[in-house]
Order: sequence, then C-alpha cells, then structure tokens
Amino acid sequence: MREADETTRERIAAHLRETAASPSTLAREFDVTASSAVDHVRHVARSLSAADEALLVAPPACRDCGFDGFDDPANRPSRCPECKSESVEEPEFRIE
Repeated sequence: MREADETTRERIAAHLRETAASPSTLAREFDVTASSAVDHVRHVARSLSAADEALLVAPPACRDCGFDGFDDPANRPSRCPECKSESVEEPEFRIE
C-alpha cells in the first residue's frame, strides 16, 4: 500500500512497530497535535488484539523526583503531583 493511501492511524501504527515514540514526536512526524496523536495511539491499541500485537507504554516520569505513578500512563502530564515540577518526561509508545 502506498503511503498516500494509508490513514494517519495506519502510518502511526507502522511507525510504532519500527521504533518507540512520544506524543510530541508523533505530532511532528505526522503533522497532528500531540493530544490528537495520543487519541490515534489509543485507537490503534484497540485494534491490535486482533493482530496478536500489543501496545507497550513507557509511562511518564518526573525528572526531578522520579515519580512515575501517574493515573493514565498514556497521558501527557503538565506537572508532577508529588513535587509540582513541570519537568516531566512524556510517555513513549511502541507496538510489539
């Protein structure tokens, strides 16, 4: 299938099969917003079980205190609930 014929979600899924990526990386690569990239990834994850694949998520973590117990591991938190730092790494997604 030619790249022009693939949907954004199909292209994101193909990208995540090759390498891990954060929402901002996907946003730049596919010309969408970061929140839209997360929505696309969530939708792709629902369709993976039929293909015997799984979405792996490296959850966000605070760079200052190391907190990584965020409620939603796919969310892009703006700050750490423990130390209130805004230095929080984005989650990373990969399909295996």
